[in-house]
Amino acid sequence: MSEAIERKGWGGKTVYGARVGILMLDTQWPRPPGDTGNALTWPFPVMYKVIPGATARVVIHEQGKGLGPGFLKAAQELVDEGADGITTTGGFLAIFQKELAAHVNVPVASSSLMQITLVERLLPPGKRVGVLSVHGDRITPDHWDAVGAAHDTPVIGTEGGREFTRVMLGDTPDIDYALAEQDILDAGAELLRRHPEVGAIVCENHNMGPYAAALNRHLRVPIFTVYTFVTWFQAGLQPRDFGWPGSATPTLWRER
Repeated sequence: MSEAIERKGWGGKTVYGARVGILMLDTQWPRPPGDTGNALTWPFPVMYKVIPGATARVVIHEQGKGLGPGFLKAAQELVDEGADGITTTGGFLAIFQKELAAHVNVPVASSSLMQITLVERLLPPGKRVGVLSVHGDRITPDHWDAVGAAHDTPVIGTEGGREFTRVMLGDTPDIDYALAEQDILDAGAELLRRHPEVGAIVCENHNMGPYAAALNRHLRVPIFTVYTFVTWFQAGLQPRDFGWPGSATPTLWRER
């Protein structure tokens, strides 16, 4: 291929270099690195769009009732601005997966729960995935169906703790990170106690990323979060350029 062709550019967007667009819940709780809503979490640029009125309580307790149009509008705006794929800041938003993907016509990774079926295939015979949630008993058959997971998937929530669920559902502007971490560690331990067949955990909640390393050290099982999911997603939207075979110099300027 000639040098002239190699140096051509391709347009059609307004913003470049941020392949992932993130649909944000309308919240005020702190979002440390590791949380989907903290831009420092990601080793690549992202774009954000907040959906007014999309509180965690509405998404979790009311299955996002009335929020669909707002999510569709915001997703389309992100795509129009340059996003090549869409994700969200809530695992319960799996219920909007098909609707979002059909509306924006780009790949949509709505929920960390979408990892369940893949992770389960990685495990040894007799082992299965367990789910750690901000509110375990609010995951319905509709959520499981949206991500292709079995209805009897082992799940436990942090609602019995002192801090994590209180902050998420109460949308409080402060959080005790030590207490929140302990809630997650306790719930994870209880999940394995009740279900010894669990060989890996998928965190439903998109705010659990900051606690994944501690949970892994505590339980000694693989932990999959929205961070593992979206970094994989991004790797497909923008594959690493290794250069032409045999070339010592990556052709990074060829990014479209």
